[in-house]
Amino acid sequence: MSRFAVVLLDVDGTLVHAGGAGRRSIERALEARCGPHDGALRALRLDGMTDRLIVREAMALLDHPWSDAACDGVLAEYLEHLRAEIDGPGYAVLPGVVALLEELAARAVPHGLCTGNLEEGARLKLARGGLDRFFEWGPTAIGGFAHDGEARDQIVEAALRRTAARLGWAIAPADALVVGDTPRDVEAAHAVGCQALAVATGRFSLDELAAAGADHLAPDLGDPAALRLMLGA
Repeated sequence: MSRFAVVLLDVDGTLVHAGGAGRRSIERALEARCGPHDGALRALRLDGMTDRLIVREAMALLDHPWSDAACDGVLAEYLEHLRAEIDGPGYAVLPGVVALLEELAARAVPHGLCTGNLEEGARLKLARGGLDRFFEWGPTAIGGFAHDGEARDQIVEAALRRTAARLGWAIAPADALVVGDTPRDVEAAHAVGCQALAVATGRFSLDELAAAGADHLAPDLGDPAALRLMLGA
């Protein structure tokens, strides 16, 4: 039996590599909505950022006025581009992910997504690799997404609220494990009071993730110690 009441999983760099589909899609959306950017967005490092924060920082770089409505317009455009871009080259399901998700389902360990992606963006990225079937979707499903807030800790908080609503009892933050591949995942988990398992399948090394304060570390989600942590001995 898992030592955690719920396991909350990031998407990009943790479950899949989308082959740059997200960046290409957001750049195309920003160009359509805000005008040419002439490579100005290459300075943005997107790892661990929420979709709304990406748009805010991109608009600032482009000197484009910010508003929630403008952000919503860019993100709607982004999803349209992502539907095509996700079929591009470079996509990969990361090591150990399928086996882990199969075991979480088989052992009925509550789990969901905790990601800076829009919910539909997360679904598109996972569906390319056949992983969307391991998660429930919609307002009553366990999970936290970009529409829950610009700051990543707001997404963790939302995931805990939905977990409690779905399971029917209060979830203490210490009873939730947040799994991600960036220091932002670790920081957000700790801001809410959750433990963090960091995997080095994104752009950050184990040493960098350890320096960020991760409670648990693994090279990937096939690591036996990570599996024991999430599934129980």
